[in-house]
Amino acid sequence: MSAQTASAGQPVSWRQEWRPLLRLMLPILLTQVAQAGYGLIDTLMAGRLSPADLASVAIGAGLWLPVVLFLSGILMATTPLVSEALGAKRPQDIPPVTAQALLLAVLLGLAGSAILSGLPWLFPWIGIPESLAPKAALFLRCIAWGMPAVTLYATLRGYTEALGHPRPVTLISLAGLILVVPLNAVFLYGWGPFPAMGGAGCGVANAITQWILLGVLATYLSQSSDYHSVRITWSGQRWDAPAQRRFLAIGLPIGLAILFEASLFCVAALVLSPLGDVVVAAHQIALSVTSQLFMLPLSLAIAVTIRIGTAYGAQAWEQIRAIQLAGFTLATLVSVITMTLLLLCRNWIPQAYTPDHAVQQLAGQLLLFAAMYQVADAWQVTAAGCLRGLQETRWPMWITLICYWVVALPLGIYLAHHTGWGAQGLWLSLLTGLFMASGGLLWRLRLHTQRLGLSSMPH
Repeated sequence: MSAQTASAGQPVSWRQEWRPLLRLMLPILLTQVAQAGYGLIDTLMAGRLSPADLASVAIGAGLWLPVVLFLSGILMATTPLVSEALGAKRPQDIPPVTAQALLLAVLLGLAGSAILSGLPWLFPWIGIPESLAPKAALFLRCIAWGMPAVTLYATLRGYTEALGHPRPVTLISLAGLILVVPLNAVFLYGWGPFPAMGGAGCGVANAITQWILLGVLATYLSQSSDYHSVRITWSGQRWDAPAQRRFLAIGLPIGLAILFEASLFCVAALVLSPLGDVVVAAHQIALSVTSQLFMLPLSLAIAVTIRIGTAYGAQAWEQIRAIQLAGFTLATLVSVITMTLLLLCRNWIPQAYTPDHAVQQLAGQLLLFAAMYQVADAWQVTAAGCLRGLQETRWPMWITLICYWVVALPLGIYLAHHTGWGAQGLWLSLLTGLFMASGGLLWRLRLHTQRLGLSSMPH
């Protein structure tokens, strides 16, 4: 594609993209918050039973989450592919693209169920205490039944968000928060013919909730007039190997990149575990806070992917440039706000988690490191969102792998255990990895957009 062709199009001001990005971002943010809320509800309700039930849910959810993130990440390819077809004014391509994604989602969901059901066999190898193993195993085997619903729901979510309709998913996800509370109560504590299952009951409740949410979303999409011209139909649909290869070429690197990042933070807790309960508790508090704040730039990045994917399909190169500038401007603004919040409140926030002064003090120190990487973190996730919209996903995967697993993790192990820096050393390594990933992804985005003739990128 020549630079001359790429530069064609009417000038578009990046300020014109603020409103469309925010209109997409806000419901997506509510969806992200709702999905995080399921884990919070499980924690609170299981904690009312016993420490063992709470621990079994924590172990099970900790093993379930990477599987979900990986498989859902693969299916995120639905978003740029549907956006591309929409922008290219080829609505007839959207149903077959989504149908192929749904076929793949079924296979991935079944594979996820098998993986989760088999994970208890690895408990002795990964150090799960024998006292917690039965409950954690039952949790995993129960929640495994919901995996096909999770993958199918993720696909339909990508489809409707790419079409510019994120609100149905938001409302359904929020309704799921209300639904999961009584379901948890039934299976956790027992009710009528249902026996008390303890922490494993959260697995049953979550699986049932996922199937109900899928049913509601699928019914809405099949009935709403908003989807009349792009309705998913199964007439004549069959497994399309070339289409699946294209889908996986985009989606598999996304899933792996998400897995590399998410698993790094899971492994970080294991790295710190020999340093004692206070260190691990402080780390978990800091990680919990930063995970909640990360939903802001992540939601913006998803909105950027959708907008750029649509513009990419329309070959609207000037609009792509405007979306990128608007996205990075908003990401910078959001990250400055979160950084300021952490700097001002880092000694107060831990008090909401624990009365232990030693844990509070250390968590406050770790939140200082978190404040320092807010801008870099926002830029790296926004750059990744831009690249996904342009269907460039392999380089982000390799950059993520190198920065997090080749650099950050070995550096964190060394600083935590061989310099006396402890948790601060590990978080310094996370800071280093995020800055490197941000720089690498910005470099790749700049190079890729230069090939499209868009030389003006944020410095």
